[in-house]
Amino acid sequence: MKNKILIYGIALGLLTLLLKFLEYKVLIKDHVMDLYMGAIAVLFTIVGVWAGLKLTRKKEVVVIKEVPVIKEVSVVKEVAVAIDRENFVLNDNLLQQTGISKREYEVLELIAAGLSNQQIANKLFVSLNTVKTHSSRVFEKLEVNRRTQAVEKAKSLGILP
Repeated sequence: MKNKILIYGIALGLLTLLLKFLEYKVLIKDHVMDLYMGAIAVLFTIVGVWAGLKLTRKKEVVVIKEVPVIKEVSVVKEVAVAIDRENFVLNDNLLQQTGISKREYEVLELIAAGLSNQQIANKLFVSLNTVKTHSSRVFEKLEVNRRTQAVEKAKSLGILP
């Protein structure tokens, strides 16, 4: 009995294998063009991605340029600026003409000193929003858009040393 079951099992396995092989052959013959076109599409995609990366990659250019540094002149300029600050006297009439209040002037001085808005708020014991409001009003009154422009304009008007 076991031999008959084994023989039938092997026969059914071989028959199934034969049917799958025939199905595979028919499938390949019927869809051979689809398989070729798919392979060509994959090949062109790979070549296209490679060429796109190769052609669009930017090359880095490094320029090395020596710049002479004169330490003595920079020290002399720093001393001259320090002397100018010591001799500077604020013209209250000029400050009133611009319309800048005393508190806004304090904010402008701290901006010129290079402090951030948060540092200015901490130093003047006010909120960050108050500092932003004062600085935006200073910008409006000096007709500028940036902190550096405000400092430059205030210096050119003689409001800051």
